[in-house]
Amino acid sequence: MAALPEEPAEVAAVVVKPDPEAGTPPQQQPPPAAPPAAAAPAAPPAAADGEAVGSGVEAAPSKAAAAGPAASPSAVDRQTLVAVLQFLRRSNLRESEEILRREARLLGDDLGAAALSPTGTGLLGTASGDADAGGEALLNRVTAAATIAIGGSAAAVASSSPGVAAVAAVPPGKVGGAVVVEDQPDVSAVLSAYNQQGDPTLYEEYYSGLKHFIECSLDCHRAELSQLFYPLFVHMYLELVYNQHESEAKSFFERFHGDQECYYQDDLRVLSSLTKKEHMKGNETMLDFRTSKFVLRISRDSYQLLKRHLQEKQNNQIWNIVQEHLYIDIFDGMPRSKQQIDAMVGSLAGEAKREANKAKVFFGLLKEPEFDVPLDDEDEEGENEEGKPKKKKPKKDSVGSKSKKQDPNAPPQNRIPLPELKDSDKLDKVMNMKEAARRVRLGPECLPSICFYTFLNAYQGLTAVDITDDSSMIVGGFADSTVRVWSVTPKKLRSVKTAADLSLIDKESDDVLERIMDEKTASELKILYGHSGPVYGTSFSPDRNYLLSCSEDGTVRLWSLQTFTCLVGYKGHNYPVWDTQFSPYGYYFVSGGHDRVARLWATDHYQPLRIFAGHLADVTCTRFHPNSNYIATGSADRTVRLWDVLNGNCVRIFTGHKGPIHSLAFSPNGRFLATGATDGRVLLWDIGHGLMVGELKGHTDTIYALRFSRDGEILASGSMDNTVRLWDAVKAFEDLETDDFTTATGHINLPENSQDLLLGTYMTKSTPVVHLHFTRRNLLLAAGAYSSQ
Repeated sequence: MAALPEEPAEVAAVVVKPDPEAGTPPQQQPPPAAPPAAAAPAAPPAAADGEAVGSGVEAAPSKAAAAGPAASPSAVDRQTLVAVLQFLRRSNLRESEEILRREARLLGDDLGAAALSPTGTGLLGTASGDADAGGEALLNRVTAAATIAIGGSAAAVASSSPGVAAVAAVPPGKVGGAVVVEDQPDVSAVLSAYNQQGDPTLYEEYYSGLKHFIECSLDCHRAELSQLFYPLFVHMYLELVYNQHESEAKSFFERFHGDQECYYQDDLRVLSSLTKKEHMKGNETMLDFRTSKFVLRISRDSYQLLKRHLQEKQNNQIWNIVQEHLYIDIFDGMPRSKQQIDAMVGSLAGEAKREANKAKVFFGLLKEPEFDVPLDDEDEEGENEEGKPKKKKPKKDSVGSKSKKQDPNAPPQNRIPLPELKDSDKLDKVMNMKEAARRVRLGPECLPSICFYTFLNAYQGLTAVDITDDSSMIVGGFADSTVRVWSVTPKKLRSVKTAADLSLIDKESDDVLERIMDEKTASELKILYGHSGPVYGTSFSPDRNYLLSCSEDGTVRLWSLQTFTCLVGYKGHNYPVWDTQFSPYGYYFVSGGHDRVARLWATDHYQPLRIFAGHLADVTCTRFHPNSNYIATGSADRTVRLWDVLNGNCVRIFTGHKGPIHSLAFSPNGRFLATGATDGRVLLWDIGHGLMVGELKGHTDTIYALRFSRDGEILASGSMDNTVRLWDAVKAFEDLETDDFTTATGHINLPENSQDLLLGTYMTKSTPVVHLHFTRRNLLLAAGAYSSQ
């Protein structure tokens, strides 16, 4: 038994089929796809603040008026009621028949009289107003108690929920022991009304009518209502293609595709290639667009204006698309301006729902562990230039004392299990603190020096770069499937000696760690082989003992930097893996790829711990939050999502970019996120409030690298336009508007000119910038492959 999807209808029709045993071939009646014309236009209820208007929320405007007197609501209601009663009588379901007759106030003999009238007027047509009211009330909960015995099993004819009808499609043959007869005229009339669909030749008229209405509306509403153009255009075109009206679809596309915003041009190119129904089956992007609701954020006044227009014009086709495929997020207050809307739109699925950004996020930093390791007094006993002894600085009791006070926005220390610090990690933290003591304080008056590493003759095609936290090694991933590691200090790369040589070493000696390293094979470059496709992502572990690489071959590999061999190959992605990143605490790492999901891994597990699914296109870049409790992912669907490592939930969705995202960077304090994309813009986000707080314009090509300075004062961006730009992060984040109204409505006010935040632009001769890194003393390192073009 097949059941129709729930529709905002108030009529249930029962399909009656011929008996195949009588020699008549069975004819399968297709289920109605359009809402019935019998339902009177119901005034939609007023939406509360934040109410989402979507499928099934409001009744669609009726087409009864256009159908003429024969299809008036009362006539069709009577026809339906008669059809149901006749069917129940033939099926020997007397109890159900009695319930319906009692509800409709019909006597037993009246059923035959009603059936004699082909228009359904009979007794019902001459009944009193009470009977009409009773029949209408009955149809609101039509045959709630009636069940039809089909093949010995009971199937509900309809739902008891008001306003929802479920129609039982009866298979050919005997029903309940009774032979089914041919369709009656009244049943055919009901089904023809139920099956009425929009005339494909009128789609252009529907769209142009709405376009004219929006363009003639007041300026304050025009910007908000103009958001409807793109999703309606796509869905109307897909509907025409799906229903095989190919010539009408082509004409519709050619007439209106030029009216869409420029940032949708890539999507429209894909859309233009879908000219047949068969083409839609293999196109994942368009299938996602058809199945996921496009989110529009509109003020209540603008929404009421749209609703009145569609009801007055009886524009059922457009209203059906609004109901079924759009999610209208209504807010109270002034409509947003064109500038405010343009800043937030552009993603594949519209804006983010406000509910998506309301979850609490612990964006603070974890308290640093304390361990008593005195800082040495290097150079303190020396003499200065004038020959006078330097004053000794008081020794710190412990490293990490600056973080003794718990950040109120930080997650609980044990929220997720983190690896314990080894002695080597503690030693590294001591070195880090000593370097930090000599760190240059950056600002508008003190910009960093920049050291650029250029990969010359990189005919293998440089596809990924990373630099260790202590800036001692640099790695490159290449299109020839190799991973190449260089030392950028005078110290060469050494691997551990062979097992035979290790057996000769005295393991009790003090310098055993030096003795196990093989000086004979020491070199400035090590090449790692193992991948079978281009290497698109690389990441050093915080302790510099391990290296991650991901490839087109669908694997992520973990390499030892002690032996320069592959330890593990992680297989979970079935398609190319575009990026991988280690957690700031090591142990965990994340990967994202063409399969549109990100995966969280642990180095000692061969299967992923979490799978983050929600993006509508490739996950192109990934980044851990500084406290390791969250992961940010950027996607080709033009959104950035923030995921909770603990439970795998998506806690933030950021929209505003007009192209695929290729770079992410968290501020050192964990409060802000910077994102870069193919649109050449850097967007700044307040993670706690879920708001865009800045837009940095200046680059003319894709931004592949973003990095905050160690103290968070400077943001550096690197692009395919061969430039490195430095931005004043302190000024960008000061005096933010993060009040409740801004958070609730998205009335963000970005600075008119981001050039005030630009501190400097540094050009290379012909080298796109693919990676940026601030050393512990705030020297900026940049890297890229020289391009002769």
